[in-house]
Amino acid sequence: MHKEKREAIEAHYSESDLAATQLDHEEWMRAHPIQIARHWSGEEAPASRHAEARIIWSDKSLIVRFVCNQFEPLIVNSHPQLTQKTIGLWDRDVCEVFVAPDAGTPNRYFEFEAAPTGEWVDLAINLGPTKRETDPKFLSGMTTATRLVDNQLTIAIRIPWSESVRKPKRGDQWRVNLFRCVGIGNQRYLAWRPTYTAEPNFHVPEAFGWLSFV
Repeated sequence: MHKEKREAIEAHYSESDLAATQLDHEEWMRAHPIQIARHWSGEEAPASRHAEARIIWSDKSLIVRFVCNQFEPLIVNSHPQLTQKTIGLWDRDVCEVFVAPDAGTPNRYFEFEAAPTGEWVDLAINLGPTKRETDPKFLSGMTTATRLVDNQLTIAIRIPWSESVRKPKRGDQWRVNLFRCVGIGNQRYLAWRPTYTAEPNFHVPEAFGWLSFV
């Protein structure tokens, strides 16, 4: 595993509970910008595929907004389903956030994805020494919103607090990683914190960074 310095980002607290559809709310300007600009391998990705993410939390939810460069045709489902999660969403264009609320057990984490179509998937994961256990029946209540204007794609994911994803306190720290998949081939996999695996793989908790709730 490639070694990097401990890298942390901040989740901005908002007294207003934003909906996923509030893509231009003023609170986003107060949130910490996170650059997704490298391939999973650590190599710099073309600027035409870069994305920026910001994270907000409130008394009711965690919200992540991705603003992505989009200079190529979207690779999406021609018949999107919006009433239930879409398994295999990761095979097309998508933005993803992985969070491990218990920093002491980063191998237990949650995966949230949203596509430009508004399709979504949420999964609870336990990564063991020999296999990955995924709970496809996990339901977070997440909602999404998307917008494509000219060459800019915006995707928001809102995750309400629940018994599974519990509301943090100020000062808490979770493990986190942020990803974008765009285009085709192995070079489609971008990460905030590269995983440095031989083949594209986002499920590497030891590569996760830190999310501080401020």
